[in-house]
Amino acid sequence: MRMRRLSPDPSTVDVAAAYAYPPGASRDGTWVRANMIASADGAAALEGRSGGLGCAADRELFALLRGLCDAVVVGAGTVRAEGYGPARPGPSWGRLREGRPATPAIAIVSRSLDLDFGSPIFTEAAPDAATMVLTVQGADPARLEAARERAEVIVAGTGSVDFGSAFAQMAERGYRRLLCEGGPHVLAQIAAAGLLDELCLTLSPVLAAGASQRVLNGPPLPGARAGLRLVHALVDAEDEGFLFLRYVRATA
Repeated sequence: MRMRRLSPDPSTVDVAAAYAYPPGASRDGTWVRANMIASADGAAALEGRSGGLGCAADRELFALLRGLCDAVVVGAGTVRAEGYGPARPGPSWGRLREGRPATPAIAIVSRSLDLDFGSPIFTEAAPDAATMVLTVQGADPARLEAARERAEVIVAGTGSVDFGSAFAQMAERGYRRLLCEGGPHVLAQIAAAGLLDELCLTLSPVLAAGASQRVLNGPPLPGARAGLRLVHALVDAEDEGFLFLRYVRATA
């Protein structure tokens, strides 16, 4: 993957260094990053899948960001729509994950626990990166028992997942560098709670129209939680149609 900055220096960059987690963090050592893709007209999916908007460089960046994080946070709907399995080691992950498990854990957000606990995301996860489930008090007891047989379960909140509590419990387990891969409803909840520190956004050079969701799907955010500061804008040196943006909270 060869990328260059748009300005002021158009030379290629060390992509792993450009996306390294900051040495400090926002809350008790935790940093929450989101990685999303959108079409030029703002659609978060094409024909129902975000993967339909991507390119080779976007897929490589997707893998790199996983290599940098401790855990991937993702909604159950995205797990089903995108056919998620456990994270697999990337060819360049060795130095990125020194002193940590070979792969990040996957943390699935689900209130209903309508999950296939016999699927590979549960049965094939590495023992030191077992799949987690973030759910709520009052979840169906039988489904909760089934989840605990296959996954590490974190219960936080009642009507919806309390991400502040869930992320604090994850931090206690050593998961502090978090990567949210959506979907838009989950990401909107995290942002509304004031917990989103960073947004990595790939802009795809396609027009989608239709009724696709945006990268956040939820009520309007308070202004203080919506402000972002641009860290960099990169393009793929081989295919300059895609734009790779990295934003952090304006107050970070």
